[in-house]
Amino acid sequence: MKRDMDLIRQLLLRIEAQRLGVGGSVDQVLMLSASKPPLCLDGEDPDEVHYKMRLLAEGGYLGMTKTQFAGGFNILGLTWEGHDFLDSVRDNEVWRKTKDGALKAGGFTFDLLKDLAKGLLKKQIEERTGMKL
Repeated sequence: MKRDMDLIRQLLLRIEAQRLGVGGSVDQVLMLSASKPPLCLDGEDPDEVHYKMRLLAEGGYLGMTKTQFAGGFNILGLTWEGHDFLDSVRDNEVWRKTKDGALKAGGFTFDLLKDLAKGLLKKQIEERTGMKL
């Protein structure tokens, strides 16, 4: 299964919108099981969403713990790294330019995509504030 970077970005945005990790004595979590994952929208392949969430957890972008159920996980929320990545690609125009740049290069890793987005965001900040970073 390939990494769909648009879906990965959308999943991070959806997870960020949840109130995970808060809630008094018991933290709020999302249960990720073998069936339809939470935050899977109509028309999306549940297996693909599940796979992308696992990749995000393995990459350190999501906090996740195993459950007692076979194949089950609790999504605890975004990690610091997940928030940083999402902040770098939140703007739709920066995201479009990031993807265009990666396609022109003919390939990319997730880290290179993140670096490209950060570079575009840095340039945008410099243009809008007049301050050299």
